[in-house]
Amino acid sequence: MSLQAELVRLGARFFIKRSTRPEVSIAERRRRLHAYERWIPQSPAAIETLKRVLGGVPAIRVVPPEARPGHHILYLHGGGYVAGSPALYRHLTWRFAAATGASLTAIDYRLAPEHPFPAALDDAVAAWRALLAEGADPRHSAIIGDSAGGGLTLALALRLRDQAEPLPAALVALSPWTDLAITGASCRLNAAADPMLNADDLVPLAARYLAGADPRNPYASPLYGDPRGLPPTLLQVGSDEILRDDAVRMAERMREAGCEVTLEIWPRMPHVWHGFAPVLPEARQAIARIGAFLRRWTAAP
Repeated sequence: MSLQAELVRLGARFFIKRSTRPEVSIAERRRRLHAYERWIPQSPAAIETLKRVLGGVPAIRVVPPEARPGHHILYLHGGGYVAGSPALYRHLTWRFAAATGASLTAIDYRLAPEHPFPAALDDAVAAWRALLAEGADPRHSAIIGDSAGGGLTLALALRLRDQAEPLPAALVALSPWTDLAITGASCRLNAAADPMLNADDLVPLAARYLAGADPRNPYASPLYGDPRGLPPTLLQVGSDEILRDDAVRMAERMREAGCEVTLEIWPRMPHVWHGFAPVLPEARQAIARIGAFLRRWTAAP
């Protein structure tokens, strides 16, 4: 583990974990994130960045010089279903696009509590359909999501399969939240060790998103779905995250169902450490592995 990673862990514990306690309101969280956007590095000049509306959903598209025709990524951001935006990921999404050799579209899906389940999923479905209508080839396309967006990625795949719609060639879920019933042992065992997330925050966040819906509904918690027929999937998670077991158990279910799934547990990496790519070598290494995984599975003729 690098010195930079140790410093990131210390900074995350002091600046991020303290600001996401349950008593911090959703409005305050959004205000802080919006203020933080101005500190997010811009993408390199060679990366084309476009504001779009995809299936009625606001979005930001990034196109690296190495993007191949027909190769696309749909990106679903994290934020506990109550916060977050594509702008917060502009330093990261271009890296995924460049590593994969694809265009990437990150959508600004509707957030709870104003728009509870299944609004985020409905927006993701609409955006995927619109991406295909624009000419994206599902055999050369993928869906990536982090945290809540990682769970949303898997839920989207379940819904597309159930509706007999075209599936992407591959899925990538980073530190995914797959169980809104909060039954994973790591939610308790890693509560103190996790440098970024508060275990006590999960229940109220889930309640705001679910708004009374069953937390074991597979479209909210893909851990409880039948994953048979889902595309090849890469799951990356930190070893001491409270959401570690959400990834571990999802991988186990997918293996039991005969899916092609790769689980990577990165020692002592914080939640979605990829977001620290400008300073963290482990983040850049993880992104390179994602690029290699997606290039492999989206290369079908």
